[in-house]
Amino acid sequence: MPRTILVVDDDPAQRRLLQAGVERAGFVTRTAEDGAQAVAACAAGGVDLVLLDLVMPGLPGMDALKEMRIAHRDLPVIVLTAQAGVETVVQAMQAGAVDFLIKPARPERIVVSIRNALRMSELTTEVGRLTRKATGRFGFEDMIAAAPAMRHVVRLGERAAASSIPVLLLGESGVGKEVVARAIHAGSDRAGRPFVAVNCGALPENLVESILFGHEKGAFTGAHERHAGKFVEANGGTLFLDEIGELPLDVQVKLLRVLQEREVDPVGGRRAVKVDVRIVSATNRELAAQVSEGRFREDLFYRLNVFPLELPPLRERRDDVPALVQRFITRFNAEEGKHVQGALPETMALLVGHDWPGNVRQLENAVFRAVILCDGPFLRPEDFPQISGVQALAGPDPAALQAAQGFASAFVAGPSVLGDDGHLRTLEAIERDLIAFAIETYAGHMSEVARRLGIGRSTLYRKVREHGFDVDRLKLG
Repeated sequence: MPRTILVVDDDPAQRRLLQAGVERAGFVTRTAEDGAQAVAACAAGGVDLVLLDLVMPGLPGMDALKEMRIAHRDLPVIVLTAQAGVETVVQAMQAGAVDFLIKPARPERIVVSIRNALRMSELTTEVGRLTRKATGRFGFEDMIAAAPAMRHVVRLGERAAASSIPVLLLGESGVGKEVVARAIHAGSDRAGRPFVAVNCGALPENLVESILFGHEKGAFTGAHERHAGKFVEANGGTLFLDEIGELPLDVQVKLLRVLQEREVDPVGGRRAVKVDVRIVSATNRELAAQVSEGRFREDLFYRLNVFPLELPPLRERRDDVPALVQRFITRFNAEEGKHVQGALPETMALLVGHDWPGNVRQLENAVFRAVILCDGPFLRPEDFPQISGVQALAGPDPAALQAAQGFASAFVAGPSVLGDDGHLRTLEAIERDLIAFAIETYAGHMSEVARRLGIGRSTLYRKVREHGFDVDRLKLG
């Protein structure tokens, strides 16, 4: 999905120039004439980044910046001004600006700054989300749930979280049952305490009881030390029992006793251990059918099935696919050191239209593979050959890269060799445009630009200086 950039400048001509340059790079723009309009536009929502002029009538840019940072702490703001004094720069950075550009700034410099700021904002958001997940505070607000079917799940989940009622999550494999379980935990009064997830289908049959309820040293061959078990590990918090329908019948009996008596009997133990654990269970099977077939205890089923919550498959929440794709791209960029900015429109249409029998997990794995194999700034249909049926080319498709960057007539087929008069342009002018095009295409990553142009990095930097580019914040890696 294209990002929305708010362009704030009191000069109509400057505003139009900034707007045109940003839109050529593939972004959506909104405009504001002064600081008050900018603050109101940010409050209305839907803005991903602000390009802010400092000198404006009415509410000055610096005051507008401070108000934006108070109300929208994570919103990146890039300041543009003709005032190049050190004091002004320091004040803007202290007020929360992520970058400072001196007018007149070249369009490629502005676009590189925008992309760097958006990438840093995404990484900051992802780090915060992972931190909340690690500390048991991953809540419903962290979930991608714009589709109506998922909004219904969130509403019911929030109600369940506010109580201690047992929750049974239902749905196909890969729909995100553990994500919802974590959100229920984070929304409860047990937030911040242990959240322990157990995949019952992956437990060795002869060790299920030991893993869940613990054992004493010497209780059986190989029990060289005491093991507390998952119930004790989750004491005070939430125990998530995934694929609960896979538990053997004899373990189901003991699980029922734990739920009723709130105590566990470790294997080989002499006395029961009191536990305070909230149970959230999940299954992709029809437990009622298993009850009728004698493969699941009826009394345990009724004990667990107090608050059933059905999670929709991904094919029934297609509106969430673009946001899920972008979140996965951000995460894999951070984990793998990649710099993929997003997906081409035709790629996103392909992903939204696919049925995804493996649901969110399958989409996540497909994006992971595509990010690893992607050579350009945007994912193409060729990066998903198992879906598109199109094999990847030996290198990135220049036409696809152009479409992704949103280049207009100046770069319909890359830098033009002909001028407006129909005659050849000078070699110097063509070289300058080619370098600008390469910097734009590869998001300012100078090592990649040099490699694609077939020149050394020192040569590239010399030419960049000769042509007057501002590369203070371009990536040196």
